[in-house]
Amino acid sequence: MSERYVLDLREVDETQVAVVGGKGAHLGGLSRIEGIRVPEGFCVTTAAYRRIVAGAPSLDEQLDQLSRLDPDDREAVRTLSARIRRTVEGIPVPADLAESVTRALARLGTRTACAVRSSATAEDLPTASFAGQQDTYLNVVGPAAVVQHISRCWASLFTERAVTYRRRNGIDHRTVDMAVVVQRMVFPHAAGILFTADPVTGNRKTAAVDAGFGLGEALVSGLVDPDVFTVRDGEVVAKSIAVKKRAVHALPDGGTEEVAVDARLQQQPALTDAQAVALVRLGRRIEAHFGRPQDIEWCLADDGFQIVQSRPITTLFPVPVPVSAGGAGGAGAAENRVYVSVGHGQMMTDPMKPLGLSMWQLTALVPMVEAGGRLFVDVTRRLASPASRVALLDAMGKADPLIRDALETVLDRDGFLSPLPDADPAAPPAGGASAPVDPDPALVTELVERSRASVAALERDIRSKSGPALFDFLLEAFEEHKRGLGDPLNFQAIMAGMEATWWLNDRLHEWLGEKNAADTLTLSAPGNITSEMGLALLDVADVIRPHAEVVAFLQGVGDDGFLDGLAELAGGAEARAALESYLDRYGMRCVGEIDITRPRWRERPATLVPVILDNVRNFGPGAAGRRFEEGRQKARAKEHDVLSRLRELPDGDLKAAETKRMIDRVRTFIGYREYPKYGIVSRYFVYKQALLAEAGRLVLAGVVAEEEDVFYLTFQELHEAVRSQRVDARLVERRKEEFRSYHALSAPRVLTSDGEAVTGAYRRDDVPAGSLVGVPVSAGTVEGRARVVLDMADADLEAGDILVTAFTDPSWSPLFVGIAGLVTEVGGLMTHGAVIAREYGLPAVVGVEQATRMIRDGQRIRVHGTDGYVEILP
Repeated sequence: MSERYVLDLREVDETQVAVVGGKGAHLGGLSRIEGIRVPEGFCVTTAAYRRIVAGAPSLDEQLDQLSRLDPDDREAVRTLSARIRRTVEGIPVPADLAESVTRALARLGTRTACAVRSSATAEDLPTASFAGQQDTYLNVVGPAAVVQHISRCWASLFTERAVTYRRRNGIDHRTVDMAVVVQRMVFPHAAGILFTADPVTGNRKTAAVDAGFGLGEALVSGLVDPDVFTVRDGEVVAKSIAVKKRAVHALPDGGTEEVAVDARLQQQPALTDAQAVALVRLGRRIEAHFGRPQDIEWCLADDGFQIVQSRPITTLFPVPVPVSAGGAGGAGAAENRVYVSVGHGQMMTDPMKPLGLSMWQLTALVPMVEAGGRLFVDVTRRLASPASRVALLDAMGKADPLIRDALETVLDRDGFLSPLPDADPAAPPAGGASAPVDPDPALVTELVERSRASVAALERDIRSKSGPALFDFLLEAFEEHKRGLGDPLNFQAIMAGMEATWWLNDRLHEWLGEKNAADTLTLSAPGNITSEMGLALLDVADVIRPHAEVVAFLQGVGDDGFLDGLAELAGGAEARAALESYLDRYGMRCVGEIDITRPRWRERPATLVPVILDNVRNFGPGAAGRRFEEGRQKARAKEHDVLSRLRELPDGDLKAAETKRMIDRVRTFIGYREYPKYGIVSRYFVYKQALLAEAGRLVLAGVVAEEEDVFYLTFQELHEAVRSQRVDARLVERRKEEFRSYHALSAPRVLTSDGEAVTGAYRRDDVPAGSLVGVPVSAGTVEGRARVVLDMADADLEAGDILVTAFTDPSWSPLFVGIAGLVTEVGGLMTHGAVIAREYGLPAVVGVEQATRMIRDGQRIRVHGTDGYVEILP
């Protein structure tokens, strides 16, 4: 019976994580790979751990306390985790268990030096490596010492760092068990780490080898800097040899010691180039076996390399699966590919759930591929073709200069892209081209009415659809959706406003020396549905402000059922009517609205309450009308000033006439820039309500546990589930885990088929030292308190604050009415946040890399919206 507590490593493979933990399972898998040598040993299974902790009833209460702790309360976590470790270490190891370990150790040799290594069941997993979170003990000699250190490994499941890591990754402490691996100790000349993909750029074809003398502990602990070898295509393409003054070696009677490296060896490489290449060759075998890039710990002894650990590299952004030949890139899947992020253009770089991804793919005008919960467009053919390349780079540069620079970086690499013949001349160039459009407001009115009529028809026709027939109807509705977006008049109206903006900025800078003059000329442009949304919430605040009882009630709102409670309050009926009217017009919106699975304001109206209360506090009655009129007057004054100055120039009357035409054009069309997105999310809310009705029926039939489980199915999978009345619950759970893991990944702007996240740069030398550089999108300079807000629901803004956030899609615009400036990590001249910042006259800089980390909440900053940089003030 006791033998089940110990398994030889040769009996184990990577499917047995629940029995021998992640490390043990990987080592067992490694030992089965031809040509890979793993030090022999055995695993003390998780059954042994469970038996041990069952003998400590006090542990249950301590784990209850631990689950209630705030992971950011480091002192409390440190104190309680230490107490739990003492509890576990204090439990006597039963005699039969100790005897099983002793017998297994005898097969290695009773006095054989061993490494005793923790192996938790939530360790070395594809989505969370847990590297270094539990303990390992080297050069342990003798049965008593080995058993003692096994007990210490069990206790190390509750180190402070392991406890915190589990909490941050959403892993329940009670669901994790601990196994222990005991292996013959290797006494190496050199040791280190091999990454089979570049851990910084993500490039899957480049391997990185870190190497030092003696045991690898010297590198892991940071005692010495490693030699670094970069290997690609079977050769060392770069290396850096460190001065290695210290090393860690094993002591004869157990334990380790830090020693000085002979001065003659300190600058010698720990590996030869040939050895580094041979090691990477072994790493590629391991990678192929596990099916993903690996972080591998290795040792080099007299008789060659031995592998002592391999875990997945969990920080790499996944590589999109390429479209086959004849599909979206138009080139074969085996060729190098270049992908551009969709989320950066849509101002939503968070991961999306499978239903959201597939719905956006089905309703988009261009094919898209998925990776890491994000969508990408394959631009390989357009980038490789000389004619289409110019238009692509121009469009990308206007949308996000960092994307353009990253694409140019790829182009500069010899041989990565094979030149292709020019793209189909009949196809529109990237970024589009518009036929001349007269500034006729009737065109905008016509387009808006078409969109409204289309949404109304969708709402009417979908009511009678259910079951598989609903999905057939939706597929037809998606085609209508795309026809509206692809209407040439729609495209021309959007481009007319954008091109007029670019024309004004270029010409007025050339003729008058003014930067970004269009920013003022577009203030309070009519017909901007997104800026109207922000101002309309000021009107809601006007209705609520006179009623102190309603204001007090809203300050205590804790759930989304609060609207019903308003009816009993003085002024509550008026407040509810104002809110309902607002939700009727804008309730389909939300943060991250391109993901259909995100809760809409109509579903979660409490999201708007903090913004309404800020408006009640920070503004007086009639603020919306005043702000709009002030903007209109500033734009009119700017137009008069510009035209007057132009007339004084050579050919001034001609220049003024051209400029007047463009001013009229931009004010006619720039507001429409926001309407197509409003139309999209209006249709999305109709789609969502119908799909949730189907999800409700699946719940009643016992097919899924809860409605939102269908969010983890693609549209096609949900269609099949409704047809067959079956869903694979394991698939849903796996997708949930993957979605959680995707939040830890940063979406790259540009990604190659090698897995490299290519980062662009601004390459500017005209900003003060220490400034944060970005894209100037709304003119002016403002100084104020930075409020770093990652979730709109957490916003607590005062007049004069500067909003600093990752991205702002249209749903953020209600916050814009109460701030003095804007800084975002994502965006370009024509993204939604930039357009609304100009509408409201807010100095704004977007595309500021790492802004939410570089700027601390509460710091004073100065935003230079005209010149595109941010200063952090003392």
